[in-house]
Amino acid sequence: MRLWIKITMVAVMTLAILIPLAMVRDVINERQRYRDEAVASIASDIGRAQVLAGPVLIVPYTETTVRQVNDADGGTSQVSERRERQWTFFPEQLQVTGELSPDVRKRGLHAVRIYEWKGDMRAKFDARLPEDVPAGSERTIGQPFLSWGISDVRGLRGTPLIEVAGKPIRAEQGSGVFSEAASSNIPEEQAERAVAKAVAAATASSGSGLHVRLQPMQAGEDLRFDTRLALTLAGSERFGVLPIGARNDLKLKSVWPHPSFSGLLPKHDIRPNGFNASWQIDSLATNAQQRWLDGVWQLDESDVARVSLMDPVNPYVQADRATKYGVLFVVLTFVGFFMFELIKQVPVHPIQYALVGLAISIFFLLLVSLSEHISFGWAYIAAALACIGLIGFYLSAVLRSRARGLGFSVMLAMLYAALYGLLVLEDNALVVGAGLLFAILAAIMIATRKVDWYALGGGKISLPFTKAGE
Repeated sequence: MRLWIKITMVAVMTLAILIPLAMVRDVINERQRYRDEAVASIASDIGRAQVLAGPVLIVPYTETTVRQVNDADGGTSQVSERRERQWTFFPEQLQVTGELSPDVRKRGLHAVRIYEWKGDMRAKFDARLPEDVPAGSERTIGQPFLSWGISDVRGLRGTPLIEVAGKPIRAEQGSGVFSEAASSNIPEEQAERAVAKAVAAATASSGSGLHVRLQPMQAGEDLRFDTRLALTLAGSERFGVLPIGARNDLKLKSVWPHPSFSGLLPKHDIRPNGFNASWQIDSLATNAQQRWLDGVWQLDESDVARVSLMDPVNPYVQADRATKYGVLFVVLTFVGFFMFELIKQVPVHPIQYALVGLAISIFFLLLVSLSEHISFGWAYIAAALACIGLIGFYLSAVLRSRARGLGFSVMLAMLYAALYGLLVLEDNALVVGAGLLFAILAAIMIATRKVDWYALGGGKISLPFTKAGE
């Protein structure tokens, strides 16, 4: 068989192997969806990923304006307009401390990380109620309330303790906030836009949390008091705090050794027996207050101090990463076959190429299926040994030598070991992979440096401009 025809057939077989590799990746994605369903099922019982926001002081008021309007008869009449609005005050200082107690809950084959957060939120308010009433208007101040937002109140354990100015107050259900009408620290036209944003952002979500009602307040009254909320909150996989204070001091600790921080990043100390994290955040460095006003504080984590209880070896993520190297495995294996044909003059049929390529594809399927039952490392070893043993046994006959089959098996073992190294060395995977490819290419070039490709291609071609004797 002419060289270029054989190269074309091998290339076609390599492309054909992409089909089973794509099917394996579909299986991995499907299993990941099953795990997501398990997470959602457990979260419906325990509690979803939690975000805490608050406290916020909200003072509703009614503004009535009487104005003259022209009627159809050319006369004038008085029209009274009544507008329901509110002032929103954020704390001058917010302190949050607490500890995450992690656990693992299983649903079928899938393990889901859950937690209970026992924490304390303290806030200091220092504000003043406006007393400037627009000309021709009357203002009636309603009953103020303090609001705390909680992503999923089903995660509350026991009865939260709320204190205002050192006195305990019983909490009421819901945050009390369903749309934002006005704020003491934004212009009136922006407050009107906040209403539209809040309505568009799913108001039911904004109302998840707790609130307490306070004594009526008067225009021009100074609002200086402390608040405290102590609670136990259960959730799954992620926990976060929205830092809505002018100054925010957040501290969190846990015995979970594999945290992943996102949103607003903390100073942290991660040890094998757990971690400590602290955030010092000023309101100038975040849009957290605006997120609250817009009613979208649960929808964007960029302004949330968040930690995730990561699984250090997620089998589906690792298996998916491994399949990305599947084509490289097939190509390198086929290149090895081709080198044997080239150097040892041992013919290998395209069907034999295909069978070995399928065996490599099945390795990834074995990997993901075994990793659902045992640790990823042992699953990788078992799947690799099975495929290397099968391919080595098969190639002993194909290459007409047990030594050649064993040599090829050793080469495959080195490739599988290199792949595992790439999966483990996440931060250095690119440089290690590039170095490995360079080494393989160098080995191929050295081994074939004296090959006469023209002769192998079906006829030697004389190069022009060569002198006699050269």
